[in-house]
Amino acid sequence: MDTGTNAGTGAGAAAGAGTGAGTAGEPEWVGLPAGLLILRRLLVVLWMTVFALVTGVVLGISAGPWWAALGLFWVAVMAWGWWLAGRNWRSWRYAERADDLLICRGVLWREQTVVPYGRMQLVEVTSGPLERKFGLASLQLHTAAAATDAKIPGLDPAEAERLRDRLTALGEARSAGL
Repeated sequence: MDTGTNAGTGAGAAAGAGTGAGTAGEPEWVGLPAGLLILRRLLVVLWMTVFALVTGVVLGISAGPWWAALGLFWVAVMAWGWWLAGRNWRSWRYAERADDLLICRGVLWREQTVVPYGRMQLVEVTSGPLERKFGLASLQLHTAAAATDAKIPGLDPAEAERLRDRLTALGEARSAGL
């Protein structure tokens, strides 16, 4: 299972993702839109700049070799955060199957959450101020067991609403048979 690829991102690719399995019994995975990566990298740059300025003020460094060393340190930390944000973004993906929704994430510790449609109690779409600015929304799935609650961040709002409506309809159909 290759988590380094992000094929089929966006709402256009996701529209056909609800058909179930892909080739050879593998689910058809959908990655997250690039807007989430841009937002997260922007936040890395913002936070590292703030930390660099605060550290310089607290240490009272105004010029000289210490200021340059501190600047190089924060540039290195920012580059590392930039790289990590990309790896984390590539690790997120989801797949709609016949009876459940799969969500995979994680770089070092990979997690795969399986949420059966019949166990879903609430499916909500949220979008904070930064997410709205970048045209993103998050899908939150709630089940009876808190351990199986799941979230898909950074979706296109139209895709998040389509997924919410589809999961709600499938959840109602599956729970009626319980």
